[in-house]
Amino acid sequence: MGKEKSKKRRRSSCSSTSSSDSDASKEKKKLRKLKKKLKKERKKTEKALKKKLKEEKKRLKKKQRSKSTSRSRDGSNAKEGAVSTDIPLELMEKSKAMAPMTKEEWEKRQSVVRKVLDEETGRYRLIKGDGEVLEEIVSRDRHKQINRQATQADGAFFQLQTVEKKLL
Repeated sequence: MGKEKSKKRRRSSCSSTSSSDSDASKEKKKLRKLKKKLKKERKKTEKALKKKLKEEKKRLKKKQRSKSTSRSRDGSNAKEGAVSTDIPLELMEKSKAMAPMTKEEWEKRQSVVRKVLDEETGRYRLIKGDGEVLEEIVSRDRHKQINRQATQADGAFFQLQTVEKKLL
């Protein structure tokens, strides 16, 4: 046991004497501090933007209430007048983008199936929603026809690539 302890002491003392290791660790610490500082600043700006958005919404509601009460006294319809919004469009779009997608929105997006042409192979692929590739069930004759077209398109693509290489 005595020998093991002395070896450990020697190792730790040797590593602490190297100046390059300590410089690297100091730089890493500085980097961490800077990253933390940047994160805090981002959070502050995001909070300020959210606060501004809430204030604008409150002000808009107050304007709508005051207009509806004044118009109802006049006897005209409250919905006739257009209310101008002071909220920047960027803030509105950003807040919508940050909100999570509802189940209905996700299902609506996933239900869209489109045919996309793969230029290299010449095949049309069924793409569902955000990019899932679906298989299309076809008859044997249709499968042969698809393969023939794909082979022709693949050959044309290959020839196009070789011609471009010769020109360069």
